[in-house]
Amino acid sequence: MRIDDAGVRQPERGEWRSDRLSRGRIADYKPFNFVDGEGVRCSIYVSGCPFKCPGCYNVAAQSFMYGTEFTRELEERIFVDLAQPYVAGLSFLGGEPMLATGVLLPIARRLRAEFGAAKTIWTWSGYTFEQLQQETADKRELLALTDVLVDGPFLQAQYISNLAFRGSTNQRILNVPASLKTGNPIPYEAF
Repeated sequence: MRIDDAGVRQPERGEWRSDRLSRGRIADYKPFNFVDGEGVRCSIYVSGCPFKCPGCYNVAAQSFMYGTEFTRELEERIFVDLAQPYVAGLSFLGGEPMLATGVLLPIARRLRAEFGAAKTIWTWSGYTFEQLQQETADKRELLALTDVLVDGPFLQAQYISNLAFRGSTNQRILNVPASLKTGNPIPYEAF
């Protein structure tokens, strides 16, 4: 691990692994919100983030021990909420979702099995798209199940209060299927 010029911790490829770091905990679950992506969304905020971006708005969720254990009962509640016709999809935030794949991959797989492409998955990650393409198989699978990725660490020096769906200008909102198809980051342009 190294610390970059902005004070953000950066992993070596494969250094941070969900199976070693995650404790299967979530910081929060918020159904029916309008801020974590387009449309009405259900949002899972996972616990644990070693990026430790200076100025992070969710410092408490940096601890992998923060929050509560993810349960089967909560999973069932999430899928009842997702079944509502006005819900556009599910958002994964953190903490760092790519380090909570033990919790999020089964949910993402189930969402695809039950709803196909009718419900979207948005994921916020401190990893960049390019980093994720070189990461562990679980991170790559979660990326492949994601429709929209907001990538990159929060950088306090690039903070703008009214950015849509992101906190700093370095963060990109990417169309994941198109990006994976080309191998290059393709902006998401639906909003």
